[in-house]
Amino acid sequence: MTPALRKAISLLAVLALAVPLATACSGGGAAGQDAPPREPAGQAAQEAAAPARILRQTAGEVARTSASIRRLDDLPMYEMTYHGGYDIDAPLTEAELRRKADGWACSLFHRGAEFGRNFDWDDNPAIVVHADPPDGYASLSVVDAYYLLGKAAPADLGDPVERRRLGHAVLAPFDGMNEKGLAVGLAATPTAELPAAMPGRPTVSSVRIIRVLLDRAATVKEALALMRTYNVDFSGGPQVHYLLADKSGASAVVEYGEGRMHVRDDRVLTNWSVVSGTPDDRHRRLTATVGSKADGLELLKSVAQGHTRWSIVYDLAKGTARLVTAKRWDRVHRLTL
Repeated sequence: MTPALRKAISLLAVLALAVPLATACSGGGAAGQDAPPREPAGQAAQEAAAPARILRQTAGEVARTSASIRRLDDLPMYEMTYHGGYDIDAPLTEAELRRKADGWACSLFHRGAEFGRNFDWDDNPAIVVHADPPDGYASLSVVDAYYLLGKAAPADLGDPVERRRLGHAVLAPFDGMNEKGLAVGLAATPTAELPAAMPGRPTVSSVRIIRVLLDRAATVKEALALMRTYNVDFSGGPQVHYLLADKSGASAVVEYGEGRMHVRDDRVLTNWSVVSGTPDDRHRRLTATVGSKADGLELLKSVAQGHTRWSIVYDLAKGTARLVTAKRWDRVHRLTL
């Protein structure tokens, strides 16, 4: 399936009230591209039956969030500071995104206190999200804005409706780091077999679980324990696996296969199945160089592809990050929690 066809199907899913926020780095379509999985479509009916707002903000918090949205560069990449709370388990539907405004080949690595990733996909806008939830850890994350705006065109920041849609980016991190020094990122894997859903456990999409981990886990050990209390759903998109790391140097790859959750001791993640596959070229190259003294962005540059949208290196000890968009390596954005 071509990237264009996948995107068209994704947009149709949005219009059908499927939840569009579980993206991964995919080996399908053009070599190693990312594609958008969905939250369980069956939850749309639940949302209609109990249409409580997912974002829990006062009018003042909405205004502060909206006012914080700015254009960071001409990718376009945006930046936002989210103010307020949110329902971490509720699915994000098109109906929610349409509320009236109130005021895929990825490569990831971990070494020491550095966590880096290339996000490779279509020519879409993206947004950097700063969050400090009242009941969770502060975090910094990056999101592909297409799955919020429903379009690849730049956002109209003069339109309060589009600013409000971007406000929901807090619920859809594709990669991120929290104040405790935990980082999480995902990539597509060619095969996966999820465990049967466990009754009584919340079911979330492949990106929403990243928000859960950033909010509630301080270490890789805590994150793994937390993942085992959730059902993760890949409906509407590719299967994914995850790289988790913390500032102590601990890291793990999480992949679903043979109907269970597998945990592997690794610090590099690309698009091959760690359960049943053979390492791809990017994985071999990163594995060979991640122990070197090369700069983190240089490592990402060495495995970047024609469709790399952003490259980011998180410093888990300092709570900072260096971000490059569209392989413009001489233009580094420096971010902090």
